[in-house]
Parts: sequence; structure tokens; C-alpha cells
Amino acid sequence: MNELLAIIDKVTLFTFIICTMFSAGLSLTIEKIWEPLRSLRLVILSLLANFVLVPLFIYLLVQIVPLSEPLKNGLLIMALASGPPALPKLALIVKGNIAFSVGLMMMLMLGTIFYLPIVLPLVVEGVEISSWDIGKPLLLLMLGPLAIALSIKAKFAAIAVIIQPIFVKLSSAGLLLGLVVRLIVHTNDIIGLLKTGAIFVCAVFIIFSFCVGYLLGGPGIDTQRVLAVGTAQRNFAAALLVGTNNFTDPNVVSIIMVTSLLMMVIVIIFGSKFIEIDQSEKEESKQLEAIG
Repeated sequence: MNELLAIIDKVTLFTFIICTMFSAGLSLTIEKIWEPLRSLRLVILSLLANFVLVPLFIYLLVQIVPLSEPLKNGLLIMALASGPPALPKLALIVKGNIAFSVGLMMMLMLGTIFYLPIVLPLVVEGVEISSWDIGKPLLLLMLGPLAIALSIKAKFAAIAVIIQPIFVKLSSAGLLLGLVVRLIVHTNDIIGLLKTGAIFVCAVFIIFSFCVGYLLGGPGIDTQRVLAVGTAQRNFAAALLVGTNNFTDPNVVSIIMVTSLLMMVIVIIFGSKFIEIDQSEKEESKQLEAIG
């Protein structure tokens, strides 16, 4: 049963990532993706949040909180791995800037490919990994589908409009099914982390990352939301690759998977709150117009 669930988990993950990249590429152009990244201030703050503030905070946090070495290592790997594959989908959920989410994801992912192999051995002993080991699967799964979809959008715009909603639905199905499967597979891990108190460290990790991203993502509310969820949701694909290839203790992978799962759930919850806020603001605006 567990083997079947593991296969389903992998299939839903690949479906989710590929369809998310396709749906984003079919609705955008290279110019639109590049436009938000023209803001040097926003680029610098995004890099600062993801490659300095979050890793530094988690490094200090695991020194203070009594956790086992495998759990510390897993959290440090997650803190150093940025550029979540799910960012365009998360941006859609929280009503953020989709173009910025794609540009930010690519920028952070490319940064992680070079940053993680350099910094991780400095904070976790015994880790050896090359940039190509991290970059190869990420580039194939993310950059490939995105490039194909952008080409279709550029050459066959009418077709892109028709098929883009299909990939959005497939992406959503992959996300929901993946969450359910992971909750089932990792129930024991979650219970175990609750007993050790590590789950609360995960929560602090997520909340801090979200707040840092939100505060530094301005001035637009749409970019604030994207940087918030993009900083809170780390690159679990890169983290999982490092964890499985460098550690024999299953707790390292467990903390990576559970943290990633919690990040996704919390971001979706925040997304529902953002939608409520947007609806409330629209209603207030209509009332003011009616009064005027």
C-alpha cells in the first residue's frame, strides 16, 4: 500500500509541476516575466529574504531549540533551498502577480543551484553535492515545460488560450491529490514531530519566512503576496534531493517532507484569507461608489 502511495505521490508531483509550468507559460510572455524583475530594489530584497534572512534565522533557531541532529539538518537544508516549483500556482491562489512569481521562481531556483552546494557544507557536516546534481532535475521539470509553453503562446496564441485552462485544472488536481496522499503517507511523521516539539519549530519557520517576504515584497500588494508565499514555501524538490542522497537517517527526509506539507497547507489557508480580504474591499468600494 505504501509503495502504491509513493508512486501516486511522485506522479502527482510531476503532474503538478509540469502542468503549473505549462499553464503559467501559456498565459505569459518573456517580456511580462522580465518586467517585474526590472525593479532592482525588489530583486535585491527578494534575494536578501531568501538567501540571507531566512537561512540565518533558522540557523540561529536550531542552535537555541533542543532538536536532534537529523531534524536540525533537515531544517537547515530547507532553509537554504529556495525557488519553490509551486510558486506560480501559489501566486494564483493568493491573487498575486503571476508574471513576478515565474520570474522570482526562476531567479531563486538558479540562485539555489549555486548557493546550496557552497553554503550547506559550512553548516552541515558531511554533505557533498554539486550544482549540476541539484540543477539537472529542476531545469528539466520546470524550465523545459515553461519554455515550450512560452513558444506555443508566442506562435499559436489562439491555441494557448484554449488549452491553458486545461493545464490549470490538471495542476489543481495534482496539488489536491498530492496533499491528500502526503497527509496519509506522513501521518506518523507528523505525530512523531508533534511529540518532539519540532512541528512548532516548523511553524515558526513558516510564519517568519512568510512575514519577511511580505514586508520586503512591496510596494505593490500583488508582489508582496508573491514574495511572502515564495519565501515561506521553500524548494522542497532540491531539499529532498540533498536529504535522500546524503543522509541515511529517515528523520532528515521526514522533517523536509512534513515542513513542505505544512508550508503548502498554511499558504493555502492564507490564500483563502486574501480572497476574503479582496472580496471585502470590492464590496466596500461598490458601497462607496453607490453612496457617491
